Amino acid sequence: MFKNKHMRLEKEGNICHLILTRPERLNAMDRGFFTSMRQAFELIEADEDTWVVIISAEGRAFSAGTDLKELGGLLTGVGARDRHRLRALVKELQSGFNAVEECTRPVIVAIHGYCLGGGVDLISACDIRIATKDAIFSIRETRMAIVPDLGTMQRLPHIIGWGRFKELALTGRDFGAKEALEMGLITHMCEDVNSLKEKAKELALEILKCPPLIVRAVKEAITFTRDHGAKAGLDLVAHMNAYNLPSEDLFEAVTAFQEKREPKFKGQ
Repeated sequence: MFKNKHMRLEKEGNICHLILTRPERLNAMDRGFFTSMRQAFELIEADEDTWVVIISAEGRAFSAGTDLKELGGLLTGVGARDRHRLRALVKELQSGFNAVEECTRPVIVAIHGYCLGGGVDLISACDIRIATKDAIFSIRETRMAIVPDLGTMQRLPHIIGWGRFKELALTGRDFGAKEALEMGLITHMCEDVNSLKEKAKELALEILKCPPLIVRAVKEAITFTRDHGAKAGLDLVAHMNAYNLPSEDLFEAVTAFQEKREPKFKGQ
C-alpha cells in the first residue's frame, strides 16, 4: 500500500496501520518523514474502506523527536533569506502533522518507550492516545533552545489543560506514563508492547461498531467546536444531522436494536 524508510501502511479489514519504521534512529523525524506522513494520509483519505487508523512504531522507542542531525544544519543561517527559508521549512513540517489532525477517520496512536519533542507534536494531533507503562514523554524543544513549533503548543493544552501544559512546556521535563494517564494525555496504560497492540485494536474495533460516516462527522464536530466555540459548534451539528438523517445506517441501527442483534453498517 505504501512503504519507505520512514513508515509503511498495512490494512487489516477496515483498520489501516501506519507503522514508523526507522528503529535504528529511534524513529527520529527528518525532513522526509514529514513528506511521508502527508503522503500516507493522502492515501488513507482516498481509501473509503479505511474507517480507523492506528499509528505505532518499531524498535525501542515510539520517537526520539526531530532528527537534529539532519535538520540542525538548517538552523544555522543568519541572513534574511535564511530566516525566510526557515519559516517556509517550519510550515512544510507542520503540514505533516496537520494531515494527521485533519484526517476524517479517527486516529489511535500506540506509544512505547521514548516519545520526545516531535513525538509529542505527533500524538497531540491524534484522537486517542494509549501507551506502555515504560513510556517517557517530554516537550524537549524548550531544553534545546527551540520554541515548539509543530503543534504541541496549539493542541496539547486542550487535551491536558493549561495548567499542566504550562508546567511541562516551561520546564521541558520528562514525565512517565502514569503521570500521562493521570493528566489525560493517554487514556490507557498497558503492560508491554503486545498488550498495547491488543488495546489499540480493541479500541479500533469498538469504533468500527459505529456508523463510519457518523464517526467522521463526530470527529469533525469535536475539532470544529474546539476551534470555534460552542455556538458555532451547535450550528454545525444541527446542519450535520439535517444533512445525514435519515440514512440507511440509521434504519439499520433501529432495526438491529429491535431485533436484538449487532448492526451491520455500510456507511450509507
